Amino acid sequence: MVVPPADAAEAARRRLDALTKPRGSLGRLEELAQTLCRISGQCPPPTRQAVIFTLAGDHGVVEEGVSAYPQIVTSQMVENFLRGGAAVNVLARQVNAKVIVADFGVATPLGPRPGLESVRIGPGTANFSRAPAMTRTEAERAVDAGITLVEQARRDGLDLIGTGEMGIGNTAAASAITAAITGIAARDVTGRGTGVDDAAWERKAVAVERALAVHRPDAQDGLDVLAKVGGFEIAGLAGVMLAGAAHRIPVILDGFIAGAAALTAVRIAPAVRHYLIAAHRSAEPGHRHILDALGLTPYLELDMRLGEGTGAALGIGLARAAGAILRDMATFKSAGVSGGDEPAG
Repeated sequence: MVVPPADAAEAARRRLDALTKPRGSLGRLEELAQTLCRISGQCPPPTRQAVIFTLAGDHGVVEEGVSAYPQIVTSQMVENFLRGGAAVNVLARQVNAKVIVADFGVATPLGPRPGLESVRIGPGTANFSRAPAMTRTEAERAVDAGITLVEQARRDGLDLIGTGEMGIGNTAAASAITAAITGIAARDVTGRGTGVDDAAWERKAVAVERALAVHRPDAQDGLDVLAKVGGFEIAGLAGVMLAGAAHRIPVILDGFIAGAAALTAVRIAPAVRHYLIAAHRSAEPGHRHILDALGLTPYLELDMRLGEGTGAALGIGLARAAGAILRDMATFKSAGVSGGDEPAG
């Protein structure tokens, strides 16, 4: 995996400058268009087959009272995804994206379901405030399973990846990952998640602090961080990102949980950073620190904090718009419009 060359991005810049508009007048949409071309190596970039990978897994740390919702909600929401009734389904339909739902370790056994990918690593992680969340072998299996999902989707022409998740307790895991890798204090990256009150937030912060103090995850080793304080679905998302980068497919990040997965993926393979696009900035305080660490500027800021891939769906819409500008908009020359100079080359 290497840093993508700039050739296609330069071709995109020249094309954008020749279109019937003042140069740079579409702002960051032009930046996004160039980024998509750079990643894919094509101008205009392919954006036909978008898939949002919504991975589900439970977290043992919920035993510490860190969530406003019971653990059973994870399995219930998976059922909702499969019926097409969740927010991610609604937004995915708006941008013509497929949602792939995968059980990476939901505590309540789901059994075979139409449309459900079952790659269970276990019935939820251990309570990381008392024991490592999983073994390193389990973390590797979860990453590999995420890679496999992308490989399977590529058979249908996958060219745009969205990342999403579901798992009660996973903002606690994301907080621990963020603190471990960035070195920022746990309390500064731990938010309200599902909307917990002050007492639950305190329990959550204490659980994260205890996990980091007891397990001392190696900030330079993404798999070690995942094993000690991560989640099965978070490790799976890291695998999705690794596979996307390996195949030069743009990976559109959702919010806080996906961002935490990205931190671990970049620790595993630093070049992954160049294939990531931040759809939005979550209302979770830790997400800002993640984006800073990854060097990414989000395209939207809507105070969203749902997860599931909802922000990624909106990002897919923006990516498709950026690609359409390059593909369908007339140049000054082709439209016979005065005022623009056709760039050379």
